[in-house]
Amino acid sequence: MISKYAELEERLRRTPARWCVTGCAGFIGSHLVERLLQLGQTVTGLDNLATGHLHNLHAVERSVGGNYQRFTFVRGDVAELADCQRVTEPVDYVLHQAALGSVPRSIEDPLASHRANVDGFLNMIVASRDAKVRRFVYASSSSVYGDLEDSPKREERIGECLSPYAVTKRVNELYANNFSDVYGLPVFGLRYFNVFGPRQDPNGAYAAVIPKWVDSLVRGEQCVINGDGLTSRDFCFIENVVQANLLAACAEGSQRGVFNIALGGSTSLNDLYSMIRTSLGEIQGRVIDMEPRYQGFRAGDVRHSLADISGAQRALGFTPAVQVAEGLFETVRSFVPMDKPA
Repeated sequence: MISKYAELEERLRRTPARWCVTGCAGFIGSHLVERLLQLGQTVTGLDNLATGHLHNLHAVERSVGGNYQRFTFVRGDVAELADCQRVTEPVDYVLHQAALGSVPRSIEDPLASHRANVDGFLNMIVASRDAKVRRFVYASSSSVYGDLEDSPKREERIGECLSPYAVTKRVNELYANNFSDVYGLPVFGLRYFNVFGPRQDPNGAYAAVIPKWVDSLVRGEQCVINGDGLTSRDFCFIENVVQANLLAACAEGSQRGVFNIALGGSTSLNDLYSMIRTSLGEIQGRVIDMEPRYQGFRAGDVRHSLADISGAQRALGFTPAVQVAEGLFETVRSFVPMDKPA
C-alpha cells in the first residue's frame, strides 16, 4: 500500500509550488530545502547565519544538482519584518524553522531567545497572513510539556514551562491559534522531539547530544552524560521530520492544529550512547571500549519525554519511516565516511 507521503511526493512532482523555508541554512531547514528541490519545487530561504551555515547549503547544492537554480537564498533576520515580507511574497507555503534553540542558551540569554523565537515568529506569521499563503507550518517543541509527568505526551495536555525557550515555543502556539481564529490563516504547529541526523552541528556550547557525542568519540575524547543516563528521549530522525512538514503544509481540511512529531518510542541516554559507540566502532574499532563520564543533571531538562504521535498519524498521515538505530547508522557515517581511516 502506498503511503500518504509517497502519494504527496508524486503530486508535488507533477504540480510544483512556491515555498519559503526560514532557517534554511540550519540543520532541519537545509534538509527541507533539499527535499523540496529534489521534488522540483521553487524555494526561497531566509537565514541570518547566526546558527546556520553556508556549508549546509553547499551540501544541498551538491545533492540536487541543476535543481539548485530553483533556490533563492536571502541573508536576513526573522526579527526584521521587512526581511520576512521579502521572502513571503509571493509564496504558497511557509515552513518556519528559524529559531534560537537550546534550553541552556535560553536560560543564559532569555532576551536573545525572545527576539528570535517570539518577535521573529510574529513577524513571519504577519508577513504570511498578508501574503495570503496557503499554509503556515512552524516548528514548536516538546519543551512546552514542561513539568507534565504524563507519558506518553498528548497534545491536549501541557505543564508549566521549565525554561525561557519553552515559553517562547508556547507563545508561538498561542499566536498561531489566534491568527487562525482571527484572520483565518491555515496554521499547523509541529512539536519536535529530539530531532537528529546528518548536518547537525557538533560544535559550540549548545550542540545537540548525538552530534556532540559522535564528534567526541571520533576525537578520542570521553563523552559526558548529564545525570545517571536513565533520562530518556523520543529521538526522531530528520527524514521523518521532513515528511511531517510536507504533509502538514499540504494537508486538507482543518485550519489549525499542533502535532507531536517523533518516533513514538523511548531511548535512554545510556542506550543511545551504546548505539552510537557500536555504529562508530564498525569504522573506528578503538571506540568500542570507551566509557562515558557522568555529571550532574542539567537545569531546565525534563527526566523523560515520550510522544503520542497518533494525532499526526490520523490528521496528516504521518508514518515515521526511519527508526533510531537506522538513523544513527546514517548519521554516524555522515560524520565519519566508511573510507576514512581509523
